[in-house]
Amino acid sequence: MGRAFDEGPAVGKMAVALGRSGWWWCWARRLSAPNGSRMLLFLLLLGSGQGPRQVGAGQTFEYLKREHSLSKPYQGVGTGSSSLWNLMGSAMVMTQYIRLTPDMQSKQGALWNRVPCFLRDWELQVHFRIHGQGKKNLHGDGLAIWYTKDRMQPGPVFGNMDKFVGLGVFVDTYPNEEKQQERVFPYISAMVNNGSLSYDHERDGRPTELGGCTAIVRNLHYDTFLVIRYVKRHLTIMMDIDGKHEWRDCIEVPGVRLPRGYYFGTSSITGDLSDNHDLVSLKLFELTVERTPEEEKLHRDVFLPSVDNMKLPAMTAPLPPLSGLALFLIVFFSLVFSVFAIVIGIILYNKWQEQSRKRFY
Repeated sequence: MGRAFDEGPAVGKMAVALGRSGWWWCWARRLSAPNGSRMLLFLLLLGSGQGPRQVGAGQTFEYLKREHSLSKPYQGVGTGSSSLWNLMGSAMVMTQYIRLTPDMQSKQGALWNRVPCFLRDWELQVHFRIHGQGKKNLHGDGLAIWYTKDRMQPGPVFGNMDKFVGLGVFVDTYPNEEKQQERVFPYISAMVNNGSLSYDHERDGRPTELGGCTAIVRNLHYDTFLVIRYVKRHLTIMMDIDGKHEWRDCIEVPGVRLPRGYYFGTSSITGDLSDNHDLVSLKLFELTVERTPEEEKLHRDVFLPSVDNMKLPAMTAPLPPLSGLALFLIVFFSLVFSVFAIVIGIILYNKWQEQSRKRFY
């Protein structure tokens, strides 16, 4: 039988080494007490939380945002008011993943965060799997990751609405355009939309994409990851699909302007062809980066998504509803103008009749 750990003497030795003054000595006395094992466990759990971690070069730190993240055992998924994530369509929670769509025809499913994201700079890490029985070019259609103004809106774009407002990143597994030969599928692409553009399925979204890369992600025996990073209006998309635990560049676009307060989500759709589209985890990190005063002026909040040097069709903003006073004034002056026009018309008609009579006589 193994020997149990005696925390009292061990903690006492550490306290002697650090001295009998200060905060450690007070905690050491508590840990040496009969209930010291409970206090030690509490401190270990307290120290195991996700703290800030420096990433990349320069002063950039990341913080895990749990209200925008999801991982096993998926306790935050449901329909109640306390749930952070909502399922839609054929999506269902399994023990090891959330299945957006099964390997069946004509299915669509989605998972949406209920909390809007107001972070300025962020990084979203997506752990996913796409697999199924279909052979080469006999599977589809793919999945999408969203950061959009609207949520829970089913539609034809990988299970989400067309003419969305925000960012869409697509993992497209089936080539719809028969004549194209220069790109190999599965293919990752990105699109920014202000609500005026339609996703062109027949051309696999090529007219509106910001960039893309080939990503062989089907039926792999190791984990596949995608990361979307948005820092200083710079959009970067990378992938880890080779089982090497290394990020590989896919898309990099400067000058991307995304409003705050949008929702994260993911969706999938199948048609005549199908696949299992599984989501293992979503982890959102807040990135803290330093900005110069000039950058602070340039990086002010925007109200519609846009991309520098890429003209999106202008949206026709709906007119605000008229107040009661404004409506009364419009009706009143319309009536006055109508009466005035009728009076002028009558006068002109009478003059015309008088002139006609004079000419007749």
